[in-house]
Amino acid sequence: MSIYILGIESSCDDTSAAVIRDRQILSNLIANQEVHRAFGGVVPELASRAHQQNIIPVVEQALDKAKVNKKQLHAVAFTRGPGLLGSLLVGTSFAKSFAMSLGIPVIDVDHMEAHILAHFIEDPETRSAIPAFPFLCLTVSGGHTQIVLVKDYFDFTIIGRTIDDAAGEAFDKAAKILGLPYPGGPLIDKLAKEGDENAFTFPEPVISGLDYSFSGLKTSFLYYLRDCLKSDPQFIEKNKADLAASIQKVIIDVLIKKLVRAAVEYHIRDIAIAGGVSANSRLRYSLQQKAVEMGWQVFIPRFEYCTDNAAMVAVTGYFKYLRQEFGSQADSAYSRGGERTGRR
Repeated sequence: MSIYILGIESSCDDTSAAVIRDRQILSNLIANQEVHRAFGGVVPELASRAHQQNIIPVVEQALDKAKVNKKQLHAVAFTRGPGLLGSLLVGTSFAKSFAMSLGIPVIDVDHMEAHILAHFIEDPETRSAIPAFPFLCLTVSGGHTQIVLVKDYFDFTIIGRTIDDAAGEAFDKAAKILGLPYPGGPLIDKLAKEGDENAFTFPEPVISGLDYSFSGLKTSFLYYLRDCLKSDPQFIEKNKADLAASIQKVIIDVLIKKLVRAAVEYHIRDIAIAGGVSANSRLRYSLQQKAVEMGWQVFIPRFEYCTDNAAMVAVTGYFKYLRQEFGSQADSAYSRGGERTGRR
């Protein structure tokens, strides 16, 4: 018998709902919040209000598109954390209420685990391969940068992480310095295609082990442009594409070098990426180039499964359903990793 799961994602500024039949996505809808563009970043209070407005119509549309009646659902999976607490509370409260009304279980999902398990979504169009355990997953988003050793569906060990800012934050900050609107990461990627990535050189952070740091790089980029603007007020406008390409190069190079080190240290050749930054074209290209050099088999999710989406929540819920790992009405959202398990 097929298992139908409704997934709900509301960890930041996107309200998303998806319906899954086993591992196959029947619908995956996302309502974006344009209100944050005017502020140059996500405003938590505005985000939670927008989630309240969006969540009911998004869920209704997801069920309609999937051609699934709510009474066919076996469980409701929701992102419990980490993320913005107000946003998470909207999704958590709705999921528990909706499940209670149907008399079905709720399944709490960790946002970062869901990004990794997005690789196990069944895609009839591409028939893409799935990674074999154990594999390494470079998980990069606006709030997280991690290298995760994945031994099983729910056996994760973080072997490297950022000690300060995430790679996605570095992209967004660089974009803001360049005068690009929020969200800046995709715009950096687009602009970089027109520039020379070797035009400017910025220092790579020197951090021991497999951990990352991007705070110093952001500061270096800011101070360099500040000094250049003193002698030429039009410096950024004249060199915007080259600057975007150059800062993107150093961020991606840092990510890849640590990943290579981890793969060698742990003797693993199945390598995956996940999270919003995994949509970056240079990261994808660099990973594929390194795969040829290192003899890796790489796994890159489709664009729609890179950014925050409910499909990844639903597929994680599916695997937890098979294990009969259900949540409870007492489950509360958590804003930071590590509050649910010792793994994070």
